[in-house]
Amino acid sequence: MQILRWVCKVLLICGMFSVYSSLAEEGSPSQSATPPLCFEEDRVALLGFKAKILKDTTDILSSWVGRDCCGGDWEGVQCNPATGRVVSLALQRPEKENGMYMKGILSPSLANLHFLEAMVISGMKHITGPIPESFSNLSHLTQLILEDNSLEGNIPPGLAHLSLLQTLSLSGNRLRGNIPPSLGNLRNLVMVNLARNSLTGPIPPTFRNFVGLQSLDLSANLLSGFIPDCFGMSQNLTYFDLSKNLLSGKFPISICGLAKLQDLSLSHNQLTGAIPDQIGSLKSLATLQLSSNKFIGHIPVSISRLQNLWNLNLSRNGLTDPLPIIPGRGIPSLLSIDLSYNNLNLGTIPNWIKDRPLSDVSLAGCKLRGALPKFTRSDSLSSIDLSDNLFVDGISGFFTNMSSLQRVKLSNNQLKFNLAEMKFPEGVTSIDLHTNQLFGSLSSIINNRTSGFLEDLNVAGNQISGGIPEFTEGLNLKVLNIGSNRLMGRIPSSISNLIELEMLDIQRNQLTGTIPTSLGLLSNLQWLDISVNALAGKIPISLLEIKDLRHANFRANRLCGEIPQGRPYNIFPAGAYAHNLCLCGKPLPPCRGKNEANMGQ
Repeated sequence: MQILRWVCKVLLICGMFSVYSSLAEEGSPSQSATPPLCFEEDRVALLGFKAKILKDTTDILSSWVGRDCCGGDWEGVQCNPATGRVVSLALQRPEKENGMYMKGILSPSLANLHFLEAMVISGMKHITGPIPESFSNLSHLTQLILEDNSLEGNIPPGLAHLSLLQTLSLSGNRLRGNIPPSLGNLRNLVMVNLARNSLTGPIPPTFRNFVGLQSLDLSANLLSGFIPDCFGMSQNLTYFDLSKNLLSGKFPISICGLAKLQDLSLSHNQLTGAIPDQIGSLKSLATLQLSSNKFIGHIPVSISRLQNLWNLNLSRNGLTDPLPIIPGRGIPSLLSIDLSYNNLNLGTIPNWIKDRPLSDVSLAGCKLRGALPKFTRSDSLSSIDLSDNLFVDGISGFFTNMSSLQRVKLSNNQLKFNLAEMKFPEGVTSIDLHTNQLFGSLSSIINNRTSGFLEDLNVAGNQISGGIPEFTEGLNLKVLNIGSNRLMGRIPSSISNLIELEMLDIQRNQLTGTIPTSLGLLSNLQWLDISVNALAGKIPISLLEIKDLRHANFRANRLCGEIPQGRPYNIFPAGAYAHNLCLCGKPLPPCRGKNEANMGQ
């Protein structure tokens, strides 16, 4: 959307310039002349598009009435006032109105807008079918933006005939097949966005012709083969995203010659070899995303020369020790770093990370040991992930001065402490401490002082004992995972106060009593696991009120009676109800009479 807003500003400026130029060419008499009505051929072309839209919840097309499409009443249509020809068609779903859409197909009649300079049909979700081949006849077109619809088929090779095209964005559709090599003929392109489709095959080597290109996004497709070593020709590139594809081979050295490049993402591919030392030549680079590849070797010390770099993500590769020794306080602009899940054996966090005023630190699976670290500028931290390491203590005082902290993940360590020792900052939204050796009472972190900001709490796989505390009104928990602990007693009926809850996991504890009927008031619940406890009685029929439940597990309790006979409970797998006392009804065998159905009451 950011790119789209930039394009629309350019369109507005260019449109005004075009209009004023036309008026100037006509001389002063034309200034007093009545602007011509919409050209009839253009009106018919627009109505042809409208006729193919079967449903329009945006209500944009309801304004397309009358004979004059240039009078300003036809929403999204802009004309040259000197000629009455349509020069711009911009149909965009309002950014905050996710429920709005158009349903239909993209009519070939739009190809009859012979003077069209900009076509923007964006965010309509349900416009399907192919991109008409006839669009290749729009010889005046400079902007073609068909983002976030449901367009299908191949990218028409004929689009290569649009010699004036500067912006081509077809992202967020269902396009498939190869990228046509003929697109390389579009030498005036400044921005290309084909992301979030199902495009296959190689990146065409003809892209070497894009010498004026500033932004290229081919992410989230199924592209394969090597990255062509020709992008060094595009010296104006500032944004380059090939992430989430099936690309292989080594990091192309030619990319390191792009002096203006600010954003580089090659994440989630199958790239191999070392990260080249020449990467330090990218003086303008602000974000570097190389995660989830197969890179090996050391992190080059030359990254210390990237004075503008604020976001560095090298996670999930095969990178090895040692980390580069970076003097002073490290990379001066760095705010976010992720080195998780490589072959690093760090032991301790280097000072060039620990002493920086960072916002996000992710060092999961880096074999860090001993006590939790003390960050020099802990007040700047917004998110910290030190999970899957070997920390044993240091929780006392760890959160001191972390006034900006929102998300913390310390799971899968060997931390052993009483929950009463922890004091989280007020603004924390997500806490993940699962699979440690925590003990004490859950009421130490869930009580009437629990912040309303907290949305996600995971303390599963510990040694927490006692009961589940009462839940007060005003809590905004969406995820509560307290499974695999030593909790006893009943599930409190005040669970119904967690009105935002989407996931509840209390499996593998020692809970007794019945399933409270108030659980059925959690209308947002999608995941429920209460398996392997000692719960008795019936499964409350009130649970049928939870309409969006996708997973439920009642296995290995002491439940009896008829399973609620309605979706989704009667279509969950039988294993979700196994090893209880006497449950019956679909998906288990039918109950034998009313007595068995009512057992457990």
